[in-house]
Amino acid sequence: MPAPPDLESLRLLVHVAELGSVGRAARAMGIAQPSATKRLAALERRAGLPLLVRTPHGSTLTTDGKLVVAWATALLAAAEEFQGSLTALRANRAAALRIAASMTIAEALLPRWLSDLRRSEPDVHVGLTVTNSTEVARLVLGDSDIDLGFVEGPTLTEGLASRVVGADQLIVVVAPAHPWARRRRPLRAAEVAATPLVVRERGSGTRETLDRLLARFGPVEPQLELGSNAAVKGAAVAGIAPAVLSRHAVETDLAAGSLAEVPVEDLRLERRLRAVWPKGRRLTGPAAALLRTIVG
Repeated sequence: MPAPPDLESLRLLVHVAELGSVGRAARAMGIAQPSATKRLAALERRAGLPLLVRTPHGSTLTTDGKLVVAWATALLAAAEEFQGSLTALRANRAAALRIAASMTIAEALLPRWLSDLRRSEPDVHVGLTVTNSTEVARLVLGDSDIDLGFVEGPTLTEGLASRVVGADQLIVVVAPAHPWARRRRPLRAAEVAATPLVVRERGSGTRETLDRLLARFGPVEPQLELGSNAAVKGAAVAGIAPAVLSRHAVETDLAAGSLAEVPVEDLRLERRLRAVWPKGRRLTGPAAALLRTIVG
């Protein structure tokens, strides 16, 4: 099967049909007449048909040439529509930012980060998926449309590039009526490990950090495993059991007095917060702008 003619040669043929001569068509397209003549000859060879009759007074189309011009006109219109659609798609993509974030980051930090981004990128439309850190990593590495992820766990999933965007501290909190709220001395890590706690579900960065820190003390089974910071806070406020959560997640509750912080003297409940994206992919557009907004 012969290769299809290039669009510029077809455009030239259409101009010849409209203007009546190769010279005028060449000038309309901004090319030299000898080049236009060569293009048209190559087009006829590729088509295997005579398309033009050349006379001293100009060029006219053969019957086959008229058919080819009609088809070429439709093809060129479709090509322009295709290019316009691609341009619109790129514009839409450039103006959209799809984020997946762990719950603590989504609730406590992203609103301020996105507000800062809005000042420099007012036309960006943001789509946000809120889930735990393990699921964020899966979405970023999978076939989703996620541009940038934010995780809070102590380990980084293979295949992800990352940049630290902040630090966080986990704290032990209890209801004001809990005996720990009246302690004069800090807890020890072994006491925390020996106490059934209200904790986040496996896969969350908060849970992974806590499990790693308590592993050497042989922690007991949790009292409850819950799928959101709000649910864990609610259980702690209700006095069901002590909880371990990000300070970011309980600042309002501490200020209101509905929860009390209990210090732990021999346990560094700290972690890094990271932005993540697939290795080998260069961040561009709003994703790169957001990362610059956060870390400078």
